[in-house]
Amino acid sequence: MSRGRQRLSFLGSTALAGVGMTALTKASGRSVMSLATEACRAAVDDAGLSLADVDGIISFSFNNDSVSSQAVATVLGLPKPSYLVDVSLGGQAPAFLIMQAAAAIETGMAKNVLVFRALNGRSGQRVGSTRAPGLAPGFRYPYGLTAYPQFIAMWARRFLIETGGDGRDLGAVAVAQRAWAVDNPRAMRRSPLTIDQYLDSPMIADPFRAADCTTEVDGACAVLVTSRARASDLRHDPVVIQGAAYGTGKRSGLDAGDALLWPDMTRNYTSIIAGDLWGSAGITPADVDMAQLYDCFSSSVLLAMEGLGLAGRGEAADMIREGHTLPGGRLPVNTNGGLLAEGYLHGMNTVAEAVYQLQGRAGTRTVEGAESCVVTSGALTDGSALVLTRDKRIAE
Repeated sequence: MSRGRQRLSFLGSTALAGVGMTALTKASGRSVMSLATEACRAAVDDAGLSLADVDGIISFSFNNDSVSSQAVATVLGLPKPSYLVDVSLGGQAPAFLIMQAAAAIETGMAKNVLVFRALNGRSGQRVGSTRAPGLAPGFRYPYGLTAYPQFIAMWARRFLIETGGDGRDLGAVAVAQRAWAVDNPRAMRRSPLTIDQYLDSPMIADPFRAADCTTEVDGACAVLVTSRARASDLRHDPVVIQGAAYGTGKRSGLDAGDALLWPDMTRNYTSIIAGDLWGSAGITPADVDMAQLYDCFSSSVLLAMEGLGLAGRGEAADMIREGHTLPGGRLPVNTNGGLLAEGYLHGMNTVAEAVYQLQGRAGTRTVEGAESCVVTSGALTDGSALVLTRDKRIAE
């Protein structure tokens, strides 16, 4: 969605109604299909629907690490699927694919659409250490640029230089998110973390330490998208899609290392889509109650907070250090511990946490009174975002 375009017709009329997740493990001992179908069944059941009600599935994979929507529809036994889509994307996909599901529902192509991500991301193919496919790796590998964390690390270092920060700024993110993860039984990293412990840990790819890097896992997550009217009759309060945007800058899409082609590594896609996102939702950054921000690395949180206008330039780390994103803070961020602590399902669990929170189902982590949440998908050159709201017809 770009500035000046007509408001997306599905905004305000579509909603997230159910969530399903498998256990997150280091070694599932199961097929990706088994994980995918478990999460999908759970999301349908969570919404209070049956599989016979589902007529659409959308999913994504990175370097062929998952299973197709059509195959999942077959295994689930869907009687008449009419909308099946598979996309070759990574972490930028969840919010974007939810937009696609909402558009399909709004136009009558489907009534109830599952969006899922499933992978054995720890015991199988690992994004963080696998040579990424694409057009240009052969030009980078001779210089030692072989792993994805190295590309992101360059962005993080440039961001810190330009904003006058240092490694403590990244550590602030890791420490704060671990404080949320302590109360999340799904989180892979639940031990409290202090800044001294963080600084005493070894470097992985300067300036990243282990706590700055996402926790790769085996698992799956699915959400069910439907119309707002239909969701109002289902099991939980509808979580309405109130705002949405996707964007990409120049020189992206070549391969996993295209981030090195950007002219300004101190800003990511959130700076491109912020105006469209808030404009589509009809609110400002100051109006949102919480944020679930894609965090394959700690620096992504700082970039997103500043890019979306949730914090001023160079002020995100101070905001975190001052406790504003912690439990009880004025803007809770990544209340499940994020991908850093809960686990890396390429951001589908970031969306799931937003739904749990707005439906008041996050247990002791629930942010009381929260009515709105911004959710991002993606780390660098392209990405998507949603503004989700709790349906006040039900909540009140």
